[in-house]
Amino acid sequence: MKKIAIIGAGISGLFIANLFKRSSNYQITVYEKSVSIDLDEGYGIQLSVNSVKLLNQIGFDKFKNDQKFNPDKINFYSIESSNKICDLNISDYNSENCKYTTLKRSELVKFLKKDLENVIKINHSISKIVQQNQKIQLIFENNETSECDHLIISDGVFSKSKSLILENQTPPRYNKTLAIRGTIPISQKINCRNISLFLGPDFHYVIYPVNQNGDLNFIAIMKYKLNKEEQKNHSLFNDANFIKRILDKVPIEMREFLDQIKKLKIFPVFVSDSFFKTKNNNMHLIGDAFFSFPPSFAQGASQSIEGAYELFENIENNTESNFFKNRVNKTRMVNNRSKINQFAFHLSNPLTRLFRDFFLKRLVKNKKFLENYLGKIYKN
Repeated sequence: MKKIAIIGAGISGLFIANLFKRSSNYQITVYEKSVSIDLDEGYGIQLSVNSVKLLNQIGFDKFKNDQKFNPDKINFYSIESSNKICDLNISDYNSENCKYTTLKRSELVKFLKKDLENVIKINHSISKIVQQNQKIQLIFENNETSECDHLIISDGVFSKSKSLILENQTPPRYNKTLAIRGTIPISQKINCRNISLFLGPDFHYVIYPVNQNGDLNFIAIMKYKLNKEEQKNHSLFNDANFIKRILDKVPIEMREFLDQIKKLKIFPVFVSDSFFKTKNNNMHLIGDAFFSFPPSFAQGASQSIEGAYELFENIENNTESNFFKNRVNKTRMVNNRSKINQFAFHLSNPLTRLFRDFFLKRLVKNKKFLENYLGKIYKN
């Protein structure tokens, strides 16, 4: 029986643990540094069909229907005029059992951890990782030690485990954007049955339903410069004066939502610039520890799930050496599209915005373009 150690109880770590748990060939342990698993209610996620198909293998198709939503379209709007630019029919990629899905992150995490209670160890912060021939020794800050055959690192964009095994790695880079996140009640001014994407100068925001009860997720991305000290100052983003300063910069057209936002959070967006391969084929990175994207293509959760599944299959088939190359190729595609989206969403010159809207209206109906731009990502 192979021992599998997974560091980090986020979406990617919990999903791959579920995959291994189905087989008696593995003994799995998930180590989480926090004293509890994050079940923050005010956080919605989007799952495209590539990840829903994989989640269905562990029973997601039987997940409570009232706690998820299947939007048909993405509606594009101009922030300044509130006029609808066009819409994209994302349901074209759906099948009977695999549909574009939105839900609260907390609900997905609850689903992923429900059969893992006996294999998750909380309050376990890693302090040292030692390679011993084909075995890996883990040493935690509480002085507990453990040995495994395969180590899977999924502890986020600021992965401590990654820093322990990789030398001279480039740290995540501040993306010169802040995220404003929260929930809002049903609004008569937006289409609450689909995803609404509002484009404005150096700013865009997205509103979408996360269940059948009318709860809406709100996420805005704003260009904003932070110096190095500010980027490291985590308390800054809870400071009332700083929050007020940020919200004062929000476009006037969006102010109507500010008074309605619940569980408001503001945080800096950090992204990856490089890929890092471990020296040993029995150590692997997945999720944001592998690579973190700009959030403008809504593929963070989906790629975490997809990458975890690819690694599971490679370990099952003893082809682990293939994982890194294949995952890099897909990740580059998603990252490039995320950068293109952010650039297009944040155009500030009125003339370039006019051209963007003109081409956007045509591209969202161009099947050949969509098959290349979305189809290659949504289809595994």
